[in-house]
Amino acid sequence: MKLKEIRIKKKEQKKARLEKSALSFDLSWYVKWSSSFILLAAMVLRGAQAYPFIDLSLSFIGCAGWLWVGILWKDRALVMLNTAAVAILGIGIVRVLAGV
Repeated sequence: MKLKEIRIKKKEQKKARLEKSALSFDLSWYVKWSSSFILLAAMVLRGAQAYPFIDLSLSFIGCAGWLWVGILWKDRALVMLNTAAVAILGIGIVRVLAGV
């Protein structure tokens, strides 16, 4: 009888874990993946050393998207990292536009 109870409990735990891990396609999911693909495109441009201003702009947009995701998730590490990245890339964009 004990073994049967253990198996039932394990099945219930497994079912609960599966329900908990189900994907939720909320706003953060779309922003996260869009920002990731934008950052990958920026990395391709950086690797090819082509169009540095577009690389800066795409990196800025991607990091801004991840900053938003970090804020939505209340993840301080993502917020800190992407705040710094957005500031650094923003300064770079302003410098390019100002011709400095």
